[in-house]
Amino acid sequence: MMRILVIAPSWIGDTVLAQPLFGLLHQKHPDLALDVLAAQWTLPLLQRMPEVRRAIANPFDHGELRLTERRRLGASLAAESYDQAIVLPNSLKSALVPFFAGIRRRTGYLGELRWGLLNDTRRLDERALPLMVERFAALAGAAGEPLVRPLPPAHLKIDENRRLAVLQKLALAPRQPVIALCPGAEYGPAKRWPAKYFARLAQRLGSRGYDVWLVGSAKDAALGAEIATLSGAACVNLCGATTLAEAIDVLASAQFVVSNDSGLMHVAAALARPLAALYGSSSPAFTPPLSDRATILKLDLECSPCFRRECPLGHFNCMMQLTPDQVFDAIDFDRIRP
Repeated sequence: MMRILVIAPSWIGDTVLAQPLFGLLHQKHPDLALDVLAAQWTLPLLQRMPEVRRAIANPFDHGELRLTERRRLGASLAAESYDQAIVLPNSLKSALVPFFAGIRRRTGYLGELRWGLLNDTRRLDERALPLMVERFAALAGAAGEPLVRPLPPAHLKIDENRRLAVLQKLALAPRQPVIALCPGAEYGPAKRWPAKYFARLAQRLGSRGYDVWLVGSAKDAALGAEIATLSGAACVNLCGATTLAEAIDVLASAQFVVSNDSGLMHVAAALARPLAALYGSSSPAFTPPLSDRATILKLDLECSPCFRRECPLGHFNCMMQLTPDQVFDAIDFDRIRP
């Protein structure tokens, strides 16, 4: 049996983008046992990926070194006798645990002072691998080996009984097709379509007979409340009312999703939900939704993508000029009629 440990990224969306790598590893090693060391908040995603044998909670917050604890965690993982570790983040800290675990082959891209910690290092060719999902997936092969395309899909498992139980817990009994709106984006406000636009879209959808749910984390609770108020109660605000595991089941219950470029956008894509993905400061040329059911909406302004957390020019035109009418027109209503 081949045993591989993957050190996962900390972002929810990036965790979804790592799943095609997991699929390629299983294609390469039919007898693979694949474990993933990941941030606690991403474990519900990994637990729904059939390629993952075990999701292990990484106890270290971003920026924390805690060298003694990392050494202790590495020593505890040494008993698994992993044949290889694949380190997806580019930081020095992320490479420490596999080194302390004594894993024979430690694979990753050259990053900050990682010589020695990694012994199977790769130089990233950004032109050959423009997408983040491709950069992750390329680590499944040997150095210099061409990337296998098409990549395996990202796909999250849904347990129907659990999904229905979540709807019951949240008192959601949809009478009409559901359109979920995901207004958050943890990276920063430059990735967030304006609250008043989400509210106008919710009003228009509600007037056409659709149930509209706002889905987001606790950090989006105030934003969700603002949208619900501006919409005149045209939507149900679930922002902050669900765990990530519950949010996955809620999105799986929707017939269409409208989302900023966020973790939940990637979750919706991995659930094969029809999707309108809104891009402003970021770019679908780097982190597109992994779905052929996604419609990407973006304005090709000279100043975007800037990849900044806040608009450096102060006008936020990349999102302000993307109107609710444009988003409404991108929804395929023929497939989700009330």
